[in-house]
Amino acid sequence: MVSAAEQMAANTSWAALGKATDLRNRILFTIMLLIVYRLGTFIPVPGIDASALREFMESAGQGIGGMVSMFTGGALGRMGIFALGIMPYISASIIIQLLTSMVPALEQLKKEGEQGRKKINQYTRYGTVALATVQSYGLAVGLVNGDMVAVDQAGWFFIASCMITLVGGTMFLMWLGEQITQRGIGNGISLIIFVGIIAEVPAAMAQFLASGRSGAISIPVILFVIAMVVGTIMFVVFMERALRKIHIQYPRRQVGMKMYDGGSSHLPVKVNPAGVIPAIFASSLLLLPTTISTFSTGSAANPVMSWILANFGPGQPLYLLFFIAMIVFFAYFYTFNVAFKPEDVAKNLKNQNGFVPGIRPGKKTEEYIEYVVNRVLVLGSAYLAAVCLLPEILRGQFAFPVYFGGTSVLIVVSVTMDTIQQVQSHLLAHQYEGLIEKSQLRGRNKKRAKRGPSRR
Repeated sequence: MVSAAEQMAANTSWAALGKATDLRNRILFTIMLLIVYRLGTFIPVPGIDASALREFMESAGQGIGGMVSMFTGGALGRMGIFALGIMPYISASIIIQLLTSMVPALEQLKKEGEQGRKKINQYTRYGTVALATVQSYGLAVGLVNGDMVAVDQAGWFFIASCMITLVGGTMFLMWLGEQITQRGIGNGISLIIFVGIIAEVPAAMAQFLASGRSGAISIPVILFVIAMVVGTIMFVVFMERALRKIHIQYPRRQVGMKMYDGGSSHLPVKVNPAGVIPAIFASSLLLLPTTISTFSTGSAANPVMSWILANFGPGQPLYLLFFIAMIVFFAYFYTFNVAFKPEDVAKNLKNQNGFVPGIRPGKKTEEYIEYVVNRVLVLGSAYLAAVCLLPEILRGQFAFPVYFGGTSVLIVVSVTMDTIQQVQSHLLAHQYEGLIEKSQLRGRNKKRAKRGPSRR
């Protein structure tokens, strides 16, 4: 038996978008802020020799430079005001979430509702400023002391102006992401990364095909890469929609003098409840040291930085090993701390008089749900690691652009599916509002029809 909500969802069409004024305004607001972000990636930091920087980024395009440039929407390659991208904010969020699960004071703050959430967001902003300051200083000093980029007027004035510009750009991006999440459609931070990747794909595709025409890459390799990207997209869509359903039973209940039969439902557990977050978090943490190391090479290179750059570049064994470990860790950590909390789910089921057949409500239900989620996440984390790593290994063999890698494809597909789902949810809510308004109008008309003629 199909429920009324499922029927409405099936009948939801994009033609209803013209009637949903609030949703249309949200979409236009999101597009406007994303255009502002793209324009900002083309505004350069003052005092940079653009041609020398372009030559360096082209030489590093297949390595860490290409990976960092992908997450910044190409702003790093142009040394724009958004050269640091949104990564300092993501790194600060990771650190605060880890501290929240380990520090009792922060854990208690998290349980205080809206006020506690605002306080934690405040700490995240402070952490973003600190990380952006450290990274911007490393980039500025690397530009001044390195051999690969010429600065028009090297000195402390350039370092200070570069740091202020880059930190301000990161904080502005953080604000844009929060505004999109609150007043727009979709997750603002994910959409910023998504737009940065999509905007650079046409240029990467043209460069890749040009390499095929020149003979640098053979035609079979080009066809293999295209087939691999299409296959990865299909696999990601399939796995993101995969569910493990836990059967839920509701007992018979009496309301007044009537007895209602108990119903049954299911609790959906996604194979990948954390979505694209583990891949973004893992990439963000791995790019922190290597970004500074990339811009610290030169005549005054630090041996530690050189070792990090040599061993933690994309495709290197240590990079792949740590990438797998971080993806698995964040898949479990984000699921049990943010996306799907067994304790809260078990408590809600108990409050609604629901139970899993054969399992006692309360603690036993929580343990059973945690057991199921743990087993499902084995498959989910393995799927994430495979999608992110296998194209990275192949990219080292065939030298195709970083934008065709597993991480970028995963981000693009997951963010697209999540945004479309939110749009459909808004359309469904708009249909509900329309039905409620019609029922209220019908009720008023019936009341007026029942009334007799008024006496004069």
